[in-house]
Amino acid sequence: MDIKEYFARISYQGSYDKRDLAVLTDIFQHHIRAVPFENLSIHCGERIELDLEATYNKIVRKKRGGWCMENNYLLSWVLKTLGYDVTLLASRVYVPEYGAYAEEIDHLLLKVVLDGKPYIVDGGFGMVYQLWQPMELISGRDQPQTPGVFRFLEESGTWYLEKVKRKQWVPNQSVSNSHNVEKEVCRRIYLFTLEPDIEEFRACNTHLQTAPNSLFVTKSFCSLQTTDGVRALVGWKFTEVKYNYKDNMDLVESRILADEEIEKILKEKFNVTLDKKLVPVNTSRLCML
Repeated sequence: MDIKEYFARISYQGSYDKRDLAVLTDIFQHHIRAVPFENLSIHCGERIELDLEATYNKIVRKKRGGWCMENNYLLSWVLKTLGYDVTLLASRVYVPEYGAYAEEIDHLLLKVVLDGKPYIVDGGFGMVYQLWQPMELISGRDQPQTPGVFRFLEESGTWYLEKVKRKQWVPNQSVSNSHNVEKEVCRRIYLFTLEPDIEEFRACNTHLQTAPNSLFVTKSFCSLQTTDGVRALVGWKFTEVKYNYKDNMDLVESRILADEEIEKILKEKFNVTLDKKLVPVNTSRLCML
């Protein structure tokens, strides 16, 4: 594995001799705009391995994306290689349709300590809840970013991430099933503690790609951050979001693709070429945007 090969994959040409917030943020933003958040392997008959070399080969050499345990596992290697103090943390994602957090861990994120300050770095959540910058781990402070205003809340050692939502302007309402209802001003995203346990992720990695009711089994998806928003393919629905398009509203444009359009969209909009045929799936009622 070669850090310069990784930098070429994400088109990063900046400096990396200093370990500071500006460099960390720059590398992070290049990553989320080059490496999709996707689970397409599951729907191509491939197994996702929680193995660093396999993840590197997939994302860097095959120019694919990955889900949280691939994106953030690779990012942890990148940052450790550059000398950053990195810890892998487990979290449980909030499901608004159920009004509850997942019962078991289902998300991997990173804690990075810079000059004695802890930050959360998460390059593997995707969609409209993807962080665009490292977040200082401090409770109760609004931290505005281009996608919206994020904040952490801490209670008895458990940390909660949430996002203050903008309204959405959706020109084509007929293909929208967004959970962005008018009364939902603030969206919970996930909870976590600061206790690392890599072995938890091995069981989690297997469960999420095999359990019949797993979101990753019941939906095929691919999302990529852009300079002004995010684009996503969920099942057959392709969506492009432009943040703060006008009057503190996000523009959301969606359309349903035919089967024969999907390969082209993946290549043109996500720079993804698959080795095996994708079988799109969207049987879950859970909303990802």
